[in-house]
Amino acid sequence: MSTASQDRDEQVKLWNGAAGRAWVETRDVLEAMFEPLEALLVRAVSDVGPGRVLDIGCGTGATTFAVAQALGPQGHCTGIDISQPMIAAARDRAERERRSAGFICADAQTHPFTPASFDMIISRLGVMFFADPAQAFANLRRATRPGAALRLIVWRSAAENPFMTTAERAAKPLLPDLPPRRADAPGQFGFADRKRVESILADSGWDAVAVAPIDIALSFPAAELTRYVSWLGPVGTMLQAMEEPRRSQVIDTVRSAFDRYLEAGEVRFTAACWMVAARTPVEAANG
Repeated sequence: MSTASQDRDEQVKLWNGAAGRAWVETRDVLEAMFEPLEALLVRAVSDVGPGRVLDIGCGTGATTFAVAQALGPQGHCTGIDISQPMIAAARDRAERERRSAGFICADAQTHPFTPASFDMIISRLGVMFFADPAQAFANLRRATRPGAALRLIVWRSAAENPFMTTAERAAKPLLPDLPPRRADAPGQFGFADRKRVESILADSGWDAVAVAPIDIALSFPAAELTRYVSWLGPVGTMLQAMEEPRRSQVIDTVRSAFDRYLEAGEVRFTAACWMVAARTPVEAANG
């Protein structure tokens, strides 16, 4: 089996298992925390105008719903994600709240989209997990009409986002088998290298590629910190299968490592991201 196939299988297993469960369990915290990033994408969609929008790695659908609402009856937003638990949660909310957004449970890297069926592609922290990014963005280019817009928000490096690795650093003495992050593998910081992102998009047929740094203040209630560290990230994944009293010991140790981010009853930190923009060539056929 090729490395790309192994990476894809690992992502399918992760997002349909521990990571998918974690995001569904904590979706209220995460959706509120990431709302400032969502707002940037809603604004980008509004600037482009009404049309058919595809939200990559949509998770439980917060950004998909927000964009669908902004588009109104003159547009439509479809979310796609590989995680069955998260798509199930998104569809349940759409039905319960009678939302107009649609959802697809599939891998956007290989899904057979109708050619030229979208006017814009967006993603909030959802495109760093492709096993073969060049194949994925070539597939997405074929799914868009000529001149369609691309707007992505992705994490910059782990070094620029110390909040996101605080739990791992704190837990490492207690969890020596905690798996290290692979810089060359699909994952949270898979698009940290600006030049790599530019190369992936250019090689897969996108034009006018621009990658700009953005630093966004994010927060969530301090009362939710224990739930946050108990479920999310590599430490949260291990904690899901851990028994007491070891589990409580790890949680207490990790939680105290976040004291530096506590302020006025909130956990506050800065998300260091890239805002990625591109478009489908106007003169080229989407073949």
